[in-house]
Amino acid sequence: MNTDYSDLGNAVQKDINVDSLWIINERSKYGKHSNVYHGNFIPQIPNQLIRRYTKKGETVLDIFMGSGTTLYECENLERNFIGYDINNQIIDFVKSKMTDTQSIKFEINCADVTNKEDFDATMLNALQKLNIDKVDFLIAHPPYMDIVKFTDQAEDLSRISDLKIFLEKFMAAIGNGLNYLKKDRYFAIIIGDIYKKSEVIPLGFYASDAIKKSFAVKLKGVIIKNIEGNRGKLGAYNIWKYRALKSDYYIFKHEYIFVFKKEF
Repeated sequence: MNTDYSDLGNAVQKDINVDSLWIINERSKYGKHSNVYHGNFIPQIPNQLIRRYTKKGETVLDIFMGSGTTLYECENLERNFIGYDINNQIIDFVKSKMTDTQSIKFEINCADVTNKEDFDATMLNALQKLNIDKVDFLIAHPPYMDIVKFTDQAEDLSRISDLKIFLEKFMAAIGNGLNYLKKDRYFAIIIGDIYKKSEVIPLGFYASDAIKKSFAVKLKGVIIKNIEGNRGKLGAYNIWKYRALKSDYYIFKHEYIFVFKKEF
């Protein structure tokens, strides 16, 4: 990537984190961000990734948009945006928060991102409206299998309890997105592990491994993120610690951010 450092500026001055461990005190609450949707990720993650791997005026594709965290960061950072979610209600919610925007161009679609035909049709339309051929960065924060079910649609990844099927569907979504990412540009997945049937399922590592095996990409970073100032964590931690000590497991406080470079 030929980064324009006149736009990026000094990495230290811009507070761009190049460490592999991100300990974040609390979730950012400025602007349009609101913690209204279960499983939405903290704004600091897309903020860091967008500033690191894109320039002003470039376009970010988010294939699991949720409540719009990445979109609001794109608006703040003057990047254009294409977003997808399978939940029509959350799509309407996000659109209602973007009625006043004039600083960026954006397109939001309600679609099954694992369906190539539907994805291609909506992507081509979005690209035409934004007057571009491909996007400059891809971000994906999928559901962690069926831990939280977001819709009652069979195509929703949050309805899938089988690891093999989940990975197949997730790879289909990633492949569909990568078709529209420029060569030699970057993409990131944000994903955590799960605990099922008294066993840790390292979902993040399974997903990362599947991407490496499925596509011509290079893994550029494995980042561990922990947020300390979550009220729910602080309020319930002693109970969770007691239960963990009475049993044999460890408390999940992390998510992984896997950063890849596309080479095709």
